[in-house]
Amino acid sequence: MSDLAQEVSAWLAANWQPGGDPKAWLVKVVDARWAAPRWPVEWFGRALPDHQARIVEAEFARVGAPGTGQDRTHLYANTLLSFGTVALKQKLLRGLLCGEITMCLLYSEPAAGSDLAGIRTRAVPQGDHWVVNGQKVWTSTAATADYGMLIARTDWDVPKHQGISFFFLPMKQPGVDVRPLRQITDEAHFNEVFLTDALVPADNQLGALNEGWKVLQTALAYERSVMGERARGPRRQNTLDMIGMARQAGRLADPVLRQTLARVVALRQLNALNTARAKADLAQGTSSSIMSLGKLAMSRILHEEARLRTDLLGAASLLEGPEHPLSDDANFLTLNAYFTSIGGGTDQIQRNIIGERVLGLPKEPEVDRDVPFRNVRSG
Repeated sequence: MSDLAQEVSAWLAANWQPGGDPKAWLVKVVDARWAAPRWPVEWFGRALPDHQARIVEAEFARVGAPGTGQDRTHLYANTLLSFGTVALKQKLLRGLLCGEITMCLLYSEPAAGSDLAGIRTRAVPQGDHWVVNGQKVWTSTAATADYGMLIARTDWDVPKHQGISFFFLPMKQPGVDVRPLRQITDEAHFNEVFLTDALVPADNQLGALNEGWKVLQTALAYERSVMGERARGPRRQNTLDMIGMARQAGRLADPVLRQTLARVVALRQLNALNTARAKADLAQGTSSSIMSLGKLAMSRILHEEARLRTDLLGAASLLEGPEHPLSDDANFLTLNAYFTSIGGGTDQIQRNIIGERVLGLPKEPEVDRDVPFRNVRSG
């Protein structure tokens, strides 16, 4: 065992208590600088290289302790560290790592989903604040969030990618109206958000004025990284995995089913390797097109798994409710798989990114790319 592993192991032995207060635990992890070990020391980190940070994560995983690795997985904190002012980082960074500050994403709009550069929510400067008006949609946790990562149009006389700025918008104010959206899974994780003269301090701007597209690409890379590595599983924690389900159904010897099962397992393993490769190449404050591979792969994995569960259950897959947990999970996973196909950029957008930026294929034509946004036609 390396010296670092021994240090982490000893600290965990002295501090980790399974079943304790999760918020109090996160505070301990942050104050001990284990939450983001790759980050600079002045920002709650230890400035460790990636291979040493992986040792820290492995020791935490060995005892089942959460809280570390946030320098890879915390979308909001990583974006803030890369592009926020010193004052904004001093104000929010520790609270984000400790889970004391909650966030949401204010990106998509009714007419700007796949093409985020087409947003029409506007921000107008007024003294030491910006005044924001517009509408956002498909916003998770908007009802409880303290801040929203907002992209807004700040210059209408330049092409669409060049007139966007990026802000941390305070959500708990009169100008923010959150309305839940009912999903096909009978949940309401998403919301539409109406912004009417909402105020955001000028100090809450991330990155340079009108250069929010660069900030957004970094934020999206972290989001796709998380979606490619982890996706929501069954609603219930059943003890049977898919191999166990196949064995219970007496179909484990079925050569066609075994082929499908092997494909799903292989996809998961390949995706794990690809995600590790992408994260190794992802420097702080940059984006990686390779992340799109993982995000697209996870979408396919979820659809394949849902299809396989349905096949294993046969007619019983039509049942639902707590009395039929396996069937209920199969139905839920089938419906919820579409979330991963849409959230964080649709499967079609990921294929475009992979084709153009990874494989070097010709770009799709964009007739409005160099047109001042004020003159772009919209329906």
